[in-house]
Amino acid sequence: MNKSVFMPCFLVLTMGMWGCQQSEEQPEVISQTITNLNADYAPLVFNPGGPPTRPAETKKYTLFNFRTGQVIPNADSASGSWDIGFRATSIIFNSGTSGPGTAAAQVVVGTFDEIREAPESGFIQDNKNAGPSGFAVLSSPLTPGSTATNHWWQNTGATTSTIVSPIAGRVIVVRTADGKYVKMEILSYYENAPASPNNMVDKDRFYTFRYVYQPAESRSFE
Repeated sequence: MNKSVFMPCFLVLTMGMWGCQQSEEQPEVISQTITNLNADYAPLVFNPGGPPTRPAETKKYTLFNFRTGQVIPNADSASGSWDIGFRATSIIFNSGTSGPGTAAAQVVVGTFDEIREAPESGFIQDNKNAGPSGFAVLSSPLTPGSTATNHWWQNTGATTSTIVSPIAGRVIVVRTADGKYVKMEILSYYENAPASPNNMVDKDRFYTFRYVYQPAESRSFE
């Protein structure tokens, strides 16, 4: 065989195989930590003879997209461009009565690193018409003595405390508006994530959370 003919053919074949291998590679998971996401912060105003109020609050959710790691403008709330929304302790997902998308979520018991794969089932879309239990994640705290279900993300620690504390060992797993999977852990509800928050000093409604986003058609977080 003429070598001048054989070698180019071999190179073409090799490059073709390499190209196929490249196309089969899966994109890497995205790991991010988001700090101080403003969830409608407004300072408390203390009223003589009555409970404190927050007259400066907008009562709007801060919308977030896991794929881009960006806040989505409220003007786009009627689109599928966002996955999750935060306002005070309320968390919504782009689905059901909260948005036009198909996002769903559940709270999974386990440490963040231990959860290596999203569950096959159990995801909940928001439905405010079903009451608090119709939401994938509840805005109310887990009260002392209650049994934790797959709805709570935070508690106040004690009946006399008003500090919002993420429950250890609770990870929110999301099926996003575009059908991908995310695991997220809320680390703090206070600005700059103080180790021991003081709600007379530290500003609340500032989320710090970490997440892993799987961009491929897979439930794996690795």
